[in-house]
Order: sequence, then C-alpha cells, then structure tokens
Amino acid sequence: MLSSISKGLKKMFGTKSEKDVKKLAPYVDAIKAEYTKLSSVSDDALRAKTIELKEVINNGLKSIDDQISDLTEKTKDAKTIVQDKEEFFEQIEVLEEERNVALEEVLMEILPVAFAVVKETSRRLAENKSLVVTATERDEEYATQHAHVTIENGQATWSNEWSAAGISMTWEMVHYDVQLIGGIIIHQGKIGEMATGEGKTLMATLPLYLNALAQRGVHIVTVNDYLAKRDS
Repeated sequence: MLSSISKGLKKMFGTKSEKDVKKLAPYVDAIKAEYTKLSSVSDDALRAKTIELKEVINNGLKSIDDQISDLTEKTKDAKTIVQDKEEFFEQIEVLEEERNVALEEVLMEILPVAFAVVKETSRRLAENKSLVVTATERDEEYATQHAHVTIENGQATWSNEWSAAGISMTWEMVHYDVQLIGGIIIHQGKIGEMATGEGKTLMATLPLYLNALAQRGVHIVTVNDYLAKRDS
C-alpha cells in the first residue's frame, strides 16, 4: 500500500533528482547562450578566454588575497612577537575560509562561460582534424612530449588524433545537456549518477577546467587503471 502511495506521489510531484535537475535548467540555458557566442571567435581568442576567466577570479579575490599576503608578511617579520604571530595566523585561517566561500561564488558566476569554452573547444576538435594557434611556451614544452602537437613558424598545431594507452584515439565528442547538468552537479560537490554510455568522462572535463582556473590543483580519480592511462 505504502509503495503504491509513494509511486503516486512521485508521479504527482516528481522525485528529488528531477527537482534538482529542474533547478539547474537556467545554468544550462546560460551555458548554451555563451556557447553560441563563442562559435564566431578565432581559435586564439577562444584560448584567451582561459586567461580572461583567471583574471575574473583573481580580481574577485584580490581584497582577501591582499589581506592574507599582508598578514603572512607580518608573520615572517623578525620583529613580530610570538603572541602577535599567533593572532596573525588565526586571522589568516579565518580569511582562508572566507576566500573559499568567495571563490565558490566567483566560480559559479563564471561557470556558464567556462563550460561553454570547453564545449566549443570540443566541437572544434570534433569537426576539424587539427586546430592551429599561436604557439606558447607550454605548447613548445608539450610538443616535445607528444606527437600530436607540432610547432612551426610560431604556430602550434594540435591534432585531434593521438595515442592513449597504446590505442589510437580521435576526438569526436561534444557535450550534450546531460553532461552539462552532470558537470554542474559534480562541481557543486554532489554525487551524480550517470548510466553507461552517458559520457561520464566527457562530463568530467567541465568541472575539471572550471576548478583548474582557480590554480589550486585538481584531481580526477578512477578505480579503472586503463581509463586512468587513457583519459589522463
């Protein structure tokens, strides 16, 4: 009897997961709107979005970072007495907690653009055998380690084919709404369940990129050794 009532309530009001997904719809719409804007920019301009987003984060946290930096310098000052140093460290600890909250707010603000950058990059790699951009030091370093990146006349060419775990791979994936939703959920620190074939690996590129922009380090963990070698 209770089972029948439960099913009836779910049909009438929806499950919690359905409600949670519905709340994320505005974010998905915002991502798709930003994605449309990026279709006409050059590959170099698309790449420059990473620098722009990092600057947004740095600017948003500048006030707190300046305070932390100032207090840190005071703790290193030989003239500072032990009691004051302890007080400074306590203040730094409080500011670090405030910084984490502020960082999360900034990341949620830039999430639509960040996810759109990843999706647009994926589309370009899926539709083109290679992408050509102005070479950076990172490109030059990467080219010495990976055959699918070459440098010539100041230009870096990134092929959409490479060898991973001894297998030839071709990039041919572009994020669907289900991956966008999954990416938001994972970024929010929640658990997302996706069926086999729904693109968990592709989904992971979204929160990976977004959180990497904060320059504090990001890890993706899998218990599957083959996937770790292939997808890294």
